[in-house]
Amino acid sequence: MEQVGFYFNAAACIGCKTCVIACKDKNELEVGRNFRRVYDFEEGSYPKPRSWHLSISCNHCDEPACVSHCPTKAMHKREEDGVVVVDHSLCVGCRYCTWACPYEAPQFDEASGMMTKCDTCLSLRAKGENPACVDACPMRALDFGPIVELRKKYGDNANIEGLPDASITHPNLIVSGKTQRRN
Repeated sequence: MEQVGFYFNAAACIGCKTCVIACKDKNELEVGRNFRRVYDFEEGSYPKPRSWHLSISCNHCDEPACVSHCPTKAMHKREEDGVVVVDHSLCVGCRYCTWACPYEAPQFDEASGMMTKCDTCLSLRAKGENPACVDACPMRALDFGPIVELRKKYGDNANIEGLPDASITHPNLIVSGKTQRRN
Protein backbone atom coordinates (compact mmCIF):
# COMPACT_ATOMS: atom_id res chain seq x y z
CA MET A 1 0.00 0.00 0.00
CA GLU A 2 1.23 3.47 -0.86
CA GLN A 3 -0.49 5.70 1.72
CA VAL A 4 -1.53 9.08 0.34
CA GLY A 5 -1.95 12.32 2.25
CA PHE A 6 -2.17 16.10 2.18
CA TYR A 7 0.33 18.89 2.77
CA PHE A 8 -0.80 22.29 4.04
CA ASN A 9 1.33 25.46 4.20
CA ALA A 10 -0.20 27.76 6.82
CA ALA A 11 2.16 30.60 5.91
CA ALA A 12 0.91 30.62 2.32
CA CYS A 13 -2.82 30.25 3.07
CA ILE A 14 -4.74 33.55 2.88
CA GLY A 15 -8.04 32.08 4.05
CA CYS A 16 -9.84 32.69 0.76
CA LYS A 17 -11.74 29.37 1.03
CA THR A 18 -11.36 28.63 -2.69
CA CYS A 19 -10.44 25.06 -1.69
CA VAL A 20 -13.76 24.74 0.15
CA ILE A 21 -15.75 26.00 -2.84
CA ALA A 22 -13.90 23.70 -5.25
CA CYS A 23 -14.63 20.71 -3.01
CA LYS A 24 -18.29 21.66 -2.59
CA ASP A 25 -18.67 22.13 -6.34
CA LYS A 26 -16.96 18.86 -7.28
CA ASN A 27 -18.97 16.88 -4.70
CA GLU A 28 -22.25 18.80 -5.15
CA LEU A 29 -22.48 19.49 -1.41
CA GLU A 30 -25.36 21.47 0.00
CA VAL A 31 -24.97 24.34 2.48
CA GLY A 32 -23.65 23.09 5.81
CA ARG A 33 -21.91 19.95 4.56
CA ASN A 34 -18.20 20.48 3.90
CA PHE A 35 -15.53 17.89 3.23
CA ARG A 36 -12.85 20.61 3.42
CA ARG A 37 -13.08 23.50 5.85
CA VAL A 38 -11.00 26.61 6.46
CA TYR A 39 -10.82 27.88 10.01
CA ASP A 40 -9.70 31.42 10.80
CA PHE A 41 -7.82 32.12 14.04
CA GLU A 42 -6.94 35.41 15.71
CA GLU A 43 -5.33 36.10 19.03
CA GLY A 44 -3.49 38.85 20.77
CA SER A 45 -3.89 42.55 20.20
CA TYR A 46 -1.87 45.58 19.33
CA PRO A 47 1.09 45.68 19.14
CA LYS A 48 1.36 41.92 18.53
CA PRO A 49 -1.80 40.61 16.93
CA ARG A 50 -1.62 37.18 15.36
CA SER A 51 -3.87 35.52 12.79
CA TRP A 52 -3.68 32.39 10.69
CA HIS A 53 -5.86 30.08 8.65
CA LEU A 54 -6.17 26.33 8.70
CA SER A 55 -7.44 24.32 5.71
CA ILE A 56 -8.44 20.84 6.80
CA SER A 57 -10.24 17.80 5.42
CA CYS A 58 -10.07 14.11 6.27
CA ASN A 59 -6.48 13.21 7.09
CA HIS A 60 -6.83 9.52 6.13
CA CYS A 61 -5.14 8.65 9.42
CA ASP A 62 -2.99 5.62 10.13
CA GLU A 63 -5.25 4.94 13.14
CA PRO A 64 -8.59 6.48 12.08
CA ALA A 65 -10.97 6.82 15.01
CA CYS A 66 -13.88 6.93 12.57
CA VAL A 67 -13.02 3.42 11.36
CA SER A 68 -12.53 1.91 14.81
CA HIS A 69 -15.85 3.34 16.05
CA CYS A 70 -18.00 2.34 13.06
CA PRO A 71 -20.31 -0.45 14.26
CA THR A 72 -21.13 -1.70 10.74
CA LYS A 73 -17.59 -1.46 9.29
CA ALA A 74 -18.93 0.90 6.61
CA MET A 75 -16.06 3.29 7.35
CA HIS A 76 -12.82 1.63 6.25
CA LYS A 77 -9.35 2.25 4.77
CA ARG A 78 -8.72 1.23 1.18
CA GLU A 79 -5.83 -1.21 0.92
CA GLU A 80 -4.37 0.30 -2.23
CA ASP A 81 -3.83 3.87 -0.96
CA GLY A 82 -5.00 4.15 2.65
CA VAL A 83 -7.87 6.49 1.80
CA VAL A 84 -10.67 6.27 4.37
CA VAL A 85 -14.01 5.77 2.58
CA VAL A 86 -17.64 4.94 3.41
CA ASP A 87 -19.37 1.84 2.06
CA HIS A 88 -22.92 3.13 1.66
CA SER A 89 -24.30 -0.40 1.42
CA LEU A 90 -23.29 -0.83 5.08
CA CYS A 91 -23.72 2.69 6.53
CA VAL A 92 -26.71 3.22 8.82
CA GLY A 93 -26.03 6.91 9.49
CA CYS A 94 -25.47 6.47 13.23
CA ARG A 95 -22.84 9.26 13.25
CA TYR A 96 -20.46 7.42 15.59
CA CYS A 97 -17.68 8.14 13.12
CA THR A 98 -18.21 11.89 13.36
CA TRP A 99 -18.29 11.82 17.13
CA ALA A 100 -15.06 9.77 17.22
CA CYS A 101 -13.09 11.77 14.64
CA PRO A 102 -11.05 14.56 16.29
CA TYR A 103 -11.08 16.42 12.95
CA GLU A 104 -14.87 16.18 12.40
CA ALA A 105 -14.21 14.85 8.90
CA PRO A 106 -17.24 12.55 8.38
CA GLN A 107 -20.30 14.58 7.42
CA PHE A 108 -23.93 13.45 7.69
CA ASP A 109 -25.96 13.68 4.49
CA GLU A 110 -29.56 14.46 5.46
CA ALA A 111 -30.89 13.45 2.03
CA SER A 112 -29.46 9.92 2.08
CA GLY A 113 -29.36 9.45 5.86
CA MET A 114 -25.76 8.28 5.58
CA MET A 115 -22.27 9.49 6.35
CA THR A 116 -20.10 11.08 3.67
CA LYS A 117 -16.57 12.43 3.64
CA CYS A 118 -13.52 13.43 1.64
CA ASP A 119 -12.35 10.57 -0.55
CA THR A 120 -9.42 12.54 -2.03
CA CYS A 121 -11.48 13.00 -5.21
CA LEU A 122 -11.09 9.38 -6.27
CA SER A 123 -12.85 10.06 -9.60
CA LEU A 124 -10.37 12.82 -10.47
CA ARG A 125 -7.39 10.80 -9.28
CA ALA A 126 -8.49 7.88 -11.50
CA LYS A 127 -7.90 10.26 -14.43
CA GLY A 128 -4.44 11.27 -13.11
CA GLU A 129 -5.65 14.56 -11.66
CA ASN A 130 -5.24 16.09 -8.21
CA PRO A 131 -8.03 16.51 -5.67
CA ALA A 132 -10.12 19.59 -6.57
CA CYS A 133 -9.02 21.51 -3.46
CA VAL A 134 -5.33 21.20 -4.35
CA ASP A 135 -5.60 22.53 -7.90
CA ALA A 136 -8.03 25.30 -6.88
CA CYS A 137 -5.74 26.89 -4.28
CA PRO A 138 -4.45 30.17 -5.76
CA MET A 139 -1.60 30.34 -3.23
CA ARG A 140 -0.53 26.71 -3.77
CA ALA A 141 -0.84 26.11 -0.02
CA LEU A 142 -2.05 22.53 -0.59
CA ASP A 143 -0.35 19.51 -2.08
CA PHE A 144 -1.33 15.85 -2.33
CA GLY A 145 0.41 12.59 -3.05
CA PRO A 146 2.13 9.59 -1.51
CA ILE A 147 2.81 10.60 2.09
CA VAL A 148 6.37 9.27 1.94
CA GLU A 149 7.16 11.63 -0.94
CA LEU A 150 5.41 14.57 0.72
CA ARG A 151 7.41 13.99 3.93
CA LYS A 152 10.66 13.92 1.97
CA LYS A 153 9.71 17.22 0.35
CA TYR A 154 8.12 19.08 3.31
CA GLY A 155 9.14 17.29 6.53
CA ASP A 156 6.95 15.32 8.88
CA ASN A 157 5.27 17.87 11.16
CA ALA A 158 1.53 17.20 11.52
CA ASN A 159 0.88 19.55 14.45
CA ILE A 160 -0.51 23.03 14.13
CA GLU A 161 -2.33 25.24 16.57
CA GLY A 162 -6.04 24.64 16.06
CA LEU A 163 -5.83 20.86 15.51
CA PRO A 164 -5.67 18.01 18.02
CA ASP A 165 -2.23 16.53 18.66
CA ALA A 166 -1.12 14.25 15.81
CA SER A 167 -0.31 11.43 18.24
CA ILE A 168 -4.05 10.72 18.64
CA THR A 169 -4.70 9.25 15.15
CA HIS A 170 -1.39 9.70 13.27
CA PRO A 171 -2.85 11.72 10.40
CA ASN A 172 -1.39 11.54 6.92
CA LEU A 173 -0.97 15.28 6.92
CA ILE A 174 2.04 17.55 6.86
CA VAL A 175 1.84 21.18 7.91
CA SER A 176 4.39 23.94 7.65
CA GLY A 177 4.35 27.66 8.26
CA LYS A 178 2.93 29.00 11.50
CA THR A 179 2.85 25.73 13.37
CA GLN A 180 3.85 26.63 16.91
CA ARG A 181 1.44 25.45 19.59
CA ARG A 182 1.05 27.75 22.56
CA ASN A 183 0.58 26.25 26.01
